[in-house]
Amino acid sequence: MSIFTTSDGTGIYYKDWGSGQPVVFSHGWPLNADTWDGQARLVAEHGFRAIAHDRRGHGRSGQPWQGNHMDRYADDLAELIESLDLTDVVLVGHSTGGGEVARYIGRHGTARVAKAVLLGAVPPLMVRTDANPEGTPKEVFDGIRAGVAADRSQFYWDLSESFYGYNRPGATESEGMRRAFWSWSMQVGLKGAYDCVEQFSETDFTEDLRRIDVPTLVAHGDDDQIVPIGASAHKTAQLVRNATLKVYPGAPHGLVGDFEQAFNADLLEFLRG
Repeated sequence: MSIFTTSDGTGIYYKDWGSGQPVVFSHGWPLNADTWDGQARLVAEHGFRAIAHDRRGHGRSGQPWQGNHMDRYADDLAELIESLDLTDVVLVGHSTGGGEVARYIGRHGTARVAKAVLLGAVPPLMVRTDANPEGTPKEVFDGIRAGVAADRSQFYWDLSESFYGYNRPGATESEGMRRAFWSWSMQVGLKGAYDCVEQFSETDFTEDLRRIDVPTLVAHGDDDQIVPIGASAHKTAQLVRNATLKVYPGAPHGLVGDFEQAFNADLLEFLRG
């Protein structure tokens, strides 16, 4: 296992495949780097270096009591990039990982970054406020916290259905995919999982997005039940300079089936462009 230790003493697991221009993947909540295996293998096979880490509290990384917040997530990513001395990096973030990418650029700039990809990403702000009426009511996130605290195993299993859109008419459900989602989710520590809900739902990334000055692919399914597109990708594409918005009709939040294949093709095209 490849693990580096952050400045606050937390061990962060990462996988490092292939060689070439580095593509660094940040995963969603409550998952880990394994969710990117398909894309990591794809880019490594096409001449890129794929790097994916488990966020603190998640997967095989350390589970500290402190530091489960977006600034620290971004700093962990920065320390990983610096420890490997990566340059000309393409940052790819899904869901909460998209927030991590945005906050990384907001805090650390783009001196080491060539491009960014925000897939089903939470920015600019998920929670509903007077200034963000398109957002999701806070009561929904309170319910997520309650579900995680009360019976996280059942909660994660139930969440996998809407995450991959299997609750939609005509959807072909994969029990294996749902079991994988559950397995990845059960690896996150309870403290880290609980704290992260506030971070992905209530962090305002507006100013971070305005600091992105590299070509950025904003990709989102228009049937995303977890991060609705109206409060996220549509607004992000307006805030980010050099943004290209790619909308996948009928696609859910999680990469699966035709959606995954379409995104993979777009990702490779964007990397090569």
